[in-house]
Amino acid sequence: MIDFNKVAVLGNELEYIQKTFQNNHLSGDGEFTKKCHAFLESSLGVEKALLTTSCTHALEMAALLINLQPGDEIIAPSFTFVSTLNAFLLHGAKPIIVDVRPDTLNLDENLIEEHISEHTKAIVPVHYAGVSCEMDKIQTIANKHNLHIIEDNAHGLFSKFKGKFTGTFGTFAAQSFHETKNFTCGEGGALLINNPNFYERAEIIREKGTDRSRFFRGMIDKYTWVDIGSSYIPSDILSAVLFAQFEKRDLIQQRRKIIWDQYNKILPDWSVENGFRLPVVPQDCEQSYHMFYMLAPDLNTRTRFIQTLREEDVYSVFHYLPLHLSSMGVKLGGKAGDCPITEKVSDQLVRLPLNNSMGLDDVEQVLETILAFKT
Repeated sequence: MIDFNKVAVLGNELEYIQKTFQNNHLSGDGEFTKKCHAFLESSLGVEKALLTTSCTHALEMAALLINLQPGDEIIAPSFTFVSTLNAFLLHGAKPIIVDVRPDTLNLDENLIEEHISEHTKAIVPVHYAGVSCEMDKIQTIANKHNLHIIEDNAHGLFSKFKGKFTGTFGTFAAQSFHETKNFTCGEGGALLINNPNFYERAEIIREKGTDRSRFFRGMIDKYTWVDIGSSYIPSDILSAVLFAQFEKRDLIQQRRKIIWDQYNKILPDWSVENGFRLPVVPQDCEQSYHMFYMLAPDLNTRTRFIQTLREEDVYSVFHYLPLHLSSMGVKLGGKAGDCPITEKVSDQLVRLPLNNSMGLDDVEQVLETILAFKT
């Protein structure tokens, strides 16, 4: 059986978990949390990275840091996970839901400006499949209207746009280390902070609204409650697993690239013959090899394709449903026709198995099953 996703022990995960017990420090901000911070900061060239309990919580922290108030608006795509909108809706903001580009399935930068109002506070681009949004134009728009950019980089760790890492363009970026991501600790995330004006307050919000981090650095003789906040710090056990995976960065990225490249090499002729479309990676983008997806001709073909593969023990899945047409999206004013590209591709998209446990024999089995499928 070829699982869509399968977690893998790739290095020192179990040894490092044991070490957290030896350190007598299972709670957050222990040895491995600090090592993860240092790894992200040095690898990406960001000044401050803070692990969180999820990517959702990293986005929530960003919402708190820009002081979102009821009635404020953020602009985000319809084709994304619910957390991209929920994190801001929880703090009173209204998501303004915009369609995606037909090629990369990223937020359509040409539709952003018409949705900006006097209430807009931030643009939230999602780097779908680890392929960067058109960040030059998005930055230009944000600068023109004095807006924050909060990158949802859940798919995009180590992807680049014009040689610069995604997650380093906006005021903030949120990372995910869910078990379906390239690097995982089961559940986890990180907030990347690219503006030094927010460093200290981010630590406070992450520490339940206290200045405890300053206390541990010896900057004050006692800590107290100084701001709003919550418990956003992951256990050092989770950080231990994550750091072990970070140590295998080159291996993980190499494995995923080999799988992605093999799909992309073998499937073009078949896809043309059967009306499928393969992923688009613009020349300016270096992707993270997070996923390999295809667009089927229509919903019925996709349903039959997924079922045919499953009968051969190959598990593929569809992805997001249009958020503007969900129950919550409709309550926010969404209606059919608002985001036609999203509405179309959500019926077409299918993701192929791509995980850190797969070998070339697995890839060959997936490809043999696909090549036998005819529309």
